[in-house]
Amino acid sequence: MPDGTPKGILDPRAMARRFALRRHPPPPALAPFVEYLWVVEWDLGGAPAQVQRVLPYPHAHLVFESGASALHGIVRGPFDKVLAGSGRAVGVRFRAGGQRPWWTGAAASLTGRIVPLAELSGIDGAAAERQVLGAADDAGVIGAVHALLAPAAAMARPDPRAALAQQALDAAAAQHGPGSVAMLAAAVGLPERGLQRLFRDQVGVPPKWVVQRYRLQEAAALLAGPACPDLAGLAQRLGFFDQAHLTRAFTALVGRSPLAYWKGQMAGA
Repeated sequence: MPDGTPKGILDPRAMARRFALRRHPPPPALAPFVEYLWVVEWDLGGAPAQVQRVLPYPHAHLVFESGASALHGIVRGPFDKVLAGSGRAVGVRFRAGGQRPWWTGAAASLTGRIVPLAELSGIDGAAAERQVLGAADDAGVIGAVHALLAPAAAMARPDPRAALAQQALDAAAAQHGPGSVAMLAAAVGLPERGLQRLFRDQVGVPPKWVVQRYRLQEAAALLAGPACPDLAGLAQRLGFFDQAHLTRAFTALVGRSPLAYWKGQMAGA
């Protein structure tokens, strides 16, 4: 996988030909709530529209895109983005529970939803879109996002339960991370039921979903490399029952079997 490419992006070699992705740390005032900002730009020239598939992470995103700016809850399945012509999108990836200053309620109430900017607290949707997308460069984008979000962030208190949920997400995301809910619960010192309640309130999807999603992202990242995969060994290392279990889960999410995905990556190298 190309250096710096997030694990959730499928077909990373093709991605490098389709669009540019840049990530930036948040301004300090937003750091308790925001993990990072991202900027995507694409210019396909006269080429036909292309589809980029992403395996979303367990985070809500505030996305600025012309005519479609919104708060996006976690997407349970794969997310397909159609790229056509040229354009730019800007996103804010929230930490666990980090959207709370602008969206109240349990995180689970946001899962699978797309909420227009106008419905968020303290945000003028049309003006916000113009300010962020009208910035001349990434520094201007960061400044515009800071100006937009800082007032509500300054009035909000970081939630220790949100911090604990983020700790659990970080543990789940680690390379060779936990392969089961029991292992994740032990890593953060919570009983399984307590972890489930925490995730419902602060993350929006169950711990089992999070563990499997990170392990499948790890599988996709490894299968983008040149080495011929030992699928049985990979399944065991990532916490799946066996190779067949890994193959079923991977195929259902990615749309190709692990071996077919690896062959496709090698063909595009």
